[in-house]
Amino acid sequence: MKAVRLAVSAFTIAGFCFSFTPANAQDKDIVDTAVEAGTFNTLAAALTAADLIEVLKGEGPFTVFAPTDDAFAKLPEGTVESLLLPENKDQLVAILTYHVVAGSVTSDQVVTLDAAATVNGASVSITASDAGVKVDDANVTAVDILASNGVIHVIDSVILPPAGPTAVENSSWASVKAEAVR
Repeated sequence: MKAVRLAVSAFTIAGFCFSFTPANAQDKDIVDTAVEAGTFNTLAAALTAADLIEVLKGEGPFTVFAPTDDAFAKLPEGTVESLLLPENKDQLVAILTYHVVAGSVTSDQVVTLDAAATVNGASVSITASDAGVKVDDANVTAVDILASNGVIHVIDSVILPPAGPTAVENSSWASVKAEAVR
């Protein structure tokens, strides 16, 4: 129990020390906050290709586990380019919505969770330890980047949903979003 409390404290402290919240971020939505940070260009391109920009600029609130450009660069060569093709839009939407949780979940809440349901329909696993916090196999590197419609936590890897049909594949994005924000 002591180790978990230390991990929670370290996670919260890391968020304050390493967070790169742009000035007036709370006046900007999640998309604009991420774009202004300058390290989420690939994510922004993917959101554009998946037609998710307007959704994440919407009322929310949302929690986004946002992979950096370096995280996308870790994927096998050609993966990002392939996902951005129009014929792979459904797969791209499934991956991107696996990074989004309905509601605003700050770091002090994240560390108390074992899992979180994503708007994709699958749940991400969350592990807090002395080494830090992981979402699936991705390390959380910055926390609590506040936006007008939610919060961003930065991760160092792109997380992939489990195989099988997702909520996104079984219905329209509009109905998934409607369910997520209830």
